[in-house]
Amino acid sequence: MKLTMVETMEKSNTTSDFILLGLFKHTGLHLFLFTVVLTIAISSLVGNALMILLIQQDLRLHTPMYFLLSQLSLMDIMLVSTTVPKMAADYLTGIKSISTAGCGLQIFFLPTLGGGECFLLAAMSYDRYVAVCHPLRYPMLMSWPLCLRMTVGSWFLGAADGLIQAVVALSFPFCNRREIDHFFCEAPTLVRLACADTSVFENVMYICCVLMLLVPFCLILTSYSLILAAVLRMRSTEARKKAFATCSSHVAVVGLFYGAAIFIYMRPKSYRSAHHDKVVSAFYSIFTPMLNPVIYSLRNSEVKGSLKMWLGKCANIKHHQTWSCSR
Repeated sequence: MKLTMVETMEKSNTTSDFILLGLFKHTGLHLFLFTVVLTIAISSLVGNALMILLIQQDLRLHTPMYFLLSQLSLMDIMLVSTTVPKMAADYLTGIKSISTAGCGLQIFFLPTLGGGECFLLAAMSYDRYVAVCHPLRYPMLMSWPLCLRMTVGSWFLGAADGLIQAVVALSFPFCNRREIDHFFCEAPTLVRLACADTSVFENVMYICCVLMLLVPFCLILTSYSLILAAVLRMRSTEARKKAFATCSSHVAVVGLFYGAAIFIYMRPKSYRSAHHDKVVSAFYSIFTPMLNPVIYSLRNSEVKGSLKMWLGKCANIKHHQTWSCSR
């Protein structure tokens, strides 16, 4: 039996659970939007899983660049899985409560994956810089040990940020009103419910977010500035087109991710709105992960070739099974 909003709120006053007010209301328009968002989320999961499968199956894609791309797809799968299942269950059942442990897990995983992507995109920009500007020295400047260290470092720094945010945010005492005006738990929204002075934590969190966004972003801008200068000096039109095609996909991903993240975490409090935060959060946590495999597959001839080869193998297997059954 579905619980009404009043019953759910009354239950929350007697437990330590929080209430997620969600992204959608039960209207015809919002039901349509919910269906669209759910379709995008499923497409994101399928697209990123397919990207990982192609990279693992095709030996030609066993390079540092595609390894980093597979890690980006893994982060995107986890990012969507952290928020969408709970959001969908809340909307369909009407039970909007989330336990303290569940809220803490969401607070941990979101900065882990978001922060990890910041550093991973910086590593990917360095990879492209070496490939375009120093192609002959690529095996030395972008060796597998270095690639693995950058990947582990991205996960570690993101996880450290997520753990600190989760532990500190949940250490505050909370008032009776435990309604979170969001569709998932995140530290900036949760601390607004605290019955204690959180200004120090909020200021430190703001500085950390700025550093985790701006430091990798500056590295990315530097890398692509040097790439652009190198590409413009190329005499071969074919080489210039190939470099632009590869790097433009990276720039598109960076622009989408950082644009949404900067809007969320670097705005002053006076300009913040719960509605805008929810919409932009849905963009970077659901919509952007779907665009990543689309951008890379459409702009990359190697990925498109691998996809065609994989589809051809699947078609041949199906044809062989049909022929065997007919006999």
